[in-house]
Amino acid sequence: MTTDRKPAECWLTDMDGVLVHEGLALPGAADFLQRLTEAGRRFLVLTNNSIFTPRDLSARLARSGLQVPEESIWTSALATADFLSAQLPGGSAFVVGEAGLTTALHEAGYTLTDTDPDYVVLGETRTYSFEAITRAVRLIGAGARFIATNPDVTGPSPEGPLPATGSVAAMITRATGSEPYFVGKPNPMMFRSAMNRIEAHSETTVMIGDRMDTDVVAGIEAGLDTILVLTGSTRAADVARFPFRPGRVLHSIADVVDLV
Repeated sequence: MTTDRKPAECWLTDMDGVLVHEGLALPGAADFLQRLTEAGRRFLVLTNNSIFTPRDLSARLARSGLQVPEESIWTSALATADFLSAQLPGGSAFVVGEAGLTTALHEAGYTLTDTDPDYVVLGETRTYSFEAITRAVRLIGAGARFIATNPDVTGPSPEGPLPATGSVAAMITRATGSEPYFVGKPNPMMFRSAMNRIEAHSETTVMIGDRMDTDVVAGIEAGLDTILVLTGSTRAADVARFPFRPGRVLHSIADVVDLV
């Protein structure tokens, strides 16, 4: 961390590659979460995954041995719903996605419809429907604005990478000529909405991530101190390729515990 920053009061941390890997808790993750709780620090676990609701994710983390209450989880679906409710309160959307996204939009006061919606909202799903994508293309062509939860082109699975939101968004863009507005990381808006949720200030908030091109760059653009851990996507040798630097590079979340 830079020496001119105030002591950290709030913490944001990515989930996959920082706390868990393929459903298993990474070493130090439980100790880190326990230290946050004991120290009374406000925190959120962030994820670009829009498939699951915070309750679902809390249960999945619990199965890996990590106790994170659902109110301490912030997803790209929640950030998208927060963004749309600020842009057009009480609007309507045609959604291609799962319960994490549809629930967030419902709770934000949005009406889900396939008839003349204000927005087409694309999220993550494991069962993309050609019919739904075709409907999205036609609605965007008719004037609906195009929003996507996150730009990730692939997602992880035990069998290997899966096509994700960014890949499907590219297909829709080629068919319509319309680029989506991505709300999730690396858009710093996701961090700002998360910070509003826990009443955090940039000068006293730290972001922990495993990717330079999403977590770290978005944290820097949001004015946060940043920590890169090397248990996920970015390797130590990769850091020098980027034109920006995290505040710290640490081996794993276990090395962050004593900083809380």
